[in-house]
Amino acid sequence: MKGGKIGLWEAVSMAVGTMVGASIFSILGVGAGICSSNLPIAFLLSALFSLSVAYSYAHLGSRFVSNAGPIEFVVRGIGDGVIAGSLSLLMWFSYVVSISLFAKAFSGYFLALVGLKLSPLSMGVVEVIVISFFTALNFLGSRAVGRAEFWIVMVKLSVLLFFVLVGIWSINPEYLRPMVDSGHIRDTFYAASVLFLSYMGFGLITNASENMEDPERNVPLAIYISIAIVSLVYISVSVVALGNLGVDGLIRAKEYALAEAARPFLGEMGFVLVSIGALFSTSSALNATLYGGANVAYVIAKKGYLPDVFERKVWFQEPEGLYITALLSLFFALFFDLGGISSIISFTFLILYIFVIASHYRLRAQVGGRPFLILLNFVVILAVFFTLLAYQWNRSRESFYASLLVSILALIMEFFYRRISGRKIRGRGD
Repeated sequence: MKGGKIGLWEAVSMAVGTMVGASIFSILGVGAGICSSNLPIAFLLSALFSLSVAYSYAHLGSRFVSNAGPIEFVVRGIGDGVIAGSLSLLMWFSYVVSISLFAKAFSGYFLALVGLKLSPLSMGVVEVIVISFFTALNFLGSRAVGRAEFWIVMVKLSVLLFFVLVGIWSINPEYLRPMVDSGHIRDTFYAASVLFLSYMGFGLITNASENMEDPERNVPLAIYISIAIVSLVYISVSVVALGNLGVDGLIRAKEYALAEAARPFLGEMGFVLVSIGALFSTSSALNATLYGGANVAYVIAKKGYLPDVFERKVWFQEPEGLYITALLSLFFALFFDLGGISSIISFTFLILYIFVIASHYRLRAQVGGRPFLILLNFVVILAVFFTLLAYQWNRSRESFYASLLVSILALIMEFFYRRISGRKIRGRGD
């Protein structure tokens, strides 16, 4: 860092620390349940899909600086209107459901670590406690938590690295044999559309571009490098977990799959170590999402202006947003399983990304980008979106209806809210 500016590798480490978070601890078993031994292939496919979005983020993020991320890009590209407003609601909603995912993952690992039976009641109690705790923490404020984030990131990365380096020597190749029949190929694409959520943290780089050295060069590089590193981590972890525990073992322990996968080669010590890493990771992700993404997204959805920084004090300006976010997060944690929650998160982000790519196409003369490649990326993400819908319809009907209902409600609420309040979404500098 020179003169207070963020360098390339500092931006990469920030994005990697965000992406390699709770998702790898929480949805490993979900992915195995969808596509069996093709899990590493599904992680590879989802990484390739994320590059389709990253191309637009790289061009738009180096030109437009905003903590609002995709909403800023959409407002610039297609203008302010009901669509942009409803997308801001969906962005806030994506953070709400992400918090429920982290709470559910925390609950699964915590109960397994202390030796208590996992049941809807026991998991529900832990989910209520952990969401309530971080809600209170965000209301009261805690500088110590912010200072601890760096060490939490180091802990979870160290745990994953140790898991891979030790576990790679004891894998059973038979557990990794890919399934190439038409049904498993279809299921692999299903899994990739759900696991897509694991790569969504690269957008954080665009939020920091105002403070980066040479953003036109470093923003795209940081995005692509971080995705490459994270995909290597995810694929390596999935290979080791699957190769040591097998598909059936991952599915049986899906709420704490990574910890259970450490037992064959590290015994009880490995189970405890990975469980502690998971608790660090999921609690860190829950706090960061509630503290940063959710509060700013709520302000955007309510007032229409894009705050300059992610600050906890935003919750003091709009205190009801903290409680609404917490209660909705708790609702999804209590009434949806990990697979359903994961698919709903991917659904909301995919809608946002479709409009981001469309905005990039309209702004290509201003921000750069090859028209053919932008259109190809649009088709790819649209195909991923419809693949996810097919998965929800065939395997998780309640999450299909929940995703559809939320999208319709966002449009209706935005339409009437604009007519009543007359608000408009204003981009940075407007």
